[in-house]
Amino acid sequence: MTVTDETISLDGNQMSGKGAVPFDPSDRFASLMNDDTLFSATSANFLGTEMVFQKHGPIPGQNAIKTEMKRSLLNEPNMVSVNLVEASKDSDNGEDDQVFLFFTEKAVEERHADLLVSRVARVCKSDLGGKKIQKKWSSFFKARLDCPFGDPCSLALMQDVFLLKNQTNWKDSIFHATFTSNPQHSGASSHSEVCAYGLSDVNAVFAGRFLTDTDTRGWVRYTGALPSPRPGSCINDETRATGITSTRDRPHQYLMFVRNHPLMEGVVTPIGGKPLLVQSSRKFSKIVVDQVTSPNGEQHQMLLIGTESGWLQKAVKLDGEEGRIVEELQLFEDPLQLSTTGQLYGGTSKAVVQVDVRDCSRYTSCDDCILARDPYYGWDLMEGKCASAAGTSSWFQSLTDGDTSICPAPDVTKEPEAVLTTDRAQFLPCHPDTNLPTSWRFADDILHPGPRLTPVSQGLIITPSSSDAGL
Repeated sequence: MTVTDETISLDGNQMSGKGAVPFDPSDRFASLMNDDTLFSATSANFLGTEMVFQKHGPIPGQNAIKTEMKRSLLNEPNMVSVNLVEASKDSDNGEDDQVFLFFTEKAVEERHADLLVSRVARVCKSDLGGKKIQKKWSSFFKARLDCPFGDPCSLALMQDVFLLKNQTNWKDSIFHATFTSNPQHSGASSHSEVCAYGLSDVNAVFAGRFLTDTDTRGWVRYTGALPSPRPGSCINDETRATGITSTRDRPHQYLMFVRNHPLMEGVVTPIGGKPLLVQSSRKFSKIVVDQVTSPNGEQHQMLLIGTESGWLQKAVKLDGEEGRIVEELQLFEDPLQLSTTGQLYGGTSKAVVQVDVRDCSRYTSCDDCILARDPYYGWDLMEGKCASAAGTSSWFQSLTDGDTSICPAPDVTKEPEAVLTTDRAQFLPCHPDTNLPTSWRFADDILHPGPRLTPVSQGLIITPSSSDAGL
């Protein structure tokens, strides 16, 4: 499928979808197309019980590589995302590209057999399998990936991953992932998170120690000798110099180690050791991250987060601050991809919507525009309106402080008054002119939903008591 001048057209080429997509369109899967090679993580049988991660060549069956049907490799997984890191670009050592699979599964290494954890697996793009394990990955290793928040025993589960590529040095690329609280832990609070992981930190775990499965102690650290080359390493000039030019040239000892020790000991932890953003009122699903450069040269990462209820949240993380939501928009479910024109596309099974993430026409006043603290736009001093930062020189923004001192004094309006009757549900209207997140306060304290308070999109439903005098 291609998009040209806002026209969507389907390519005429067709290929077998067996093993590339699930038989049931409602089943979750992940895939990545790179040149003529398709990487897919999906079910391989009609019942959807045999989950595999595989590589397909341009011709069905050609160079097909997949995981074996072993619990130690994939244990009832839920596939999330597949990402390509082009390590071969500007490489002075003939490095192979890396492919990362993100998923959740039941942890084979835990005593609690049904514990769900988040995982990241890594393979080499040019993996052709081995002589003794033909058409099977010879570079597949996986590690646990955590996004810690609150109860350490309540692991959040990954929902989506976006790779923010560093155009200068691929090693500095960053994975951003959304998480939601684990439904297994009924006593845990329901929340969503966004965590960021440095590619170098992920690869450091894959360069660490391995686990091995024992009959009596379960999965423990492997302390034996490692085969050469190091398991999990991709083909480069150094290995080619030893006569290993393909994964099929690797010795039997190497292949057996890969087959029996797929699990790393180390755990991938987020940058800073904590989430970028935590919310208890939304269930995050998809995420796209955009890099925005301010006129002063500072770069800011805009998090565009989709929720299961169909909202788009724009969030920003500034140095020294917690992540914060700067705008909320009602959309469909499942935001997809941010184009080079700044358009965000989202869709459901019935419709597609296009959103200009730089549109600030909703902010009609200087105060609202500045207080949004959105890196995409600021207040145009010449035009007297909110404008996109791109190509504009006479505008002002204050991302750190929300300083509105350059704005004209607002018109003084009379504060509304409402006469309420105790113990009777009544509606207090509030019609904000912007898409900024809103909150209700009483005596400088934020009001939270409860038996007497129900915040809605256009106001507050309150059953007042005598203690609410002065609200």
